Amino acid sequence: MKDLMSSPATEYDWDYPTPFTLTLTPGVADIDGLNHTNNSVYVRWCDSVGWAHSEALGLNLADWQRLDRAMAIRRGEYDYLLPSVLGDELLLSTWITRSDGRLIMERRFQMIRPRDRATVMRGRWELVCIEISSGKPRRLPPAFNDIYLPAMVAVPPTDHAPD
Repeated sequence: MKDLMSSPATEYDWDYPTPFTLTLTPGVADIDGLNHTNNSVYVRWCDSVGWAHSEALGLNLADWQRLDRAMAIRRGEYDYLLPSVLGDELLLSTWITRSDGRLIMERRFQMIRPRDRATVMRGRWELVCIEISSGKPRRLPPAFNDIYLPAMVAVPPTDHAPD
């Protein structure tokens, strides 16, 4: 995995504007018995781009620990649309797409393979704010709203929220 951030929003057919993007390339350890990138690797990469996006916005793990708050994945959905193979360059993008400003957020993902401009994977997380020390749901702290809400992109009403 390369840890290279770019903003190729105008070059590709992204689902939403202003993506936060990492460039990734599957290595030998990422390939399964079908000679494709294993689906579990995509899940791990979504975690990586989510953290990188949060850090770029100004909230890292140390901030979460100091605030005793975290965004925990309550539900994850992944649509594996096309395979990727060893050495494919991939662009994985993420957006914060919804929040009630109190307890929940939604993060979405899209992976594009530049060589044919195809969308390989889409994902969505429903996140809930928790108190780290107890694991219980808690209200989003002001710092989370101050950082994450301005980064949120609009989702068309026909693009439904998770159940």
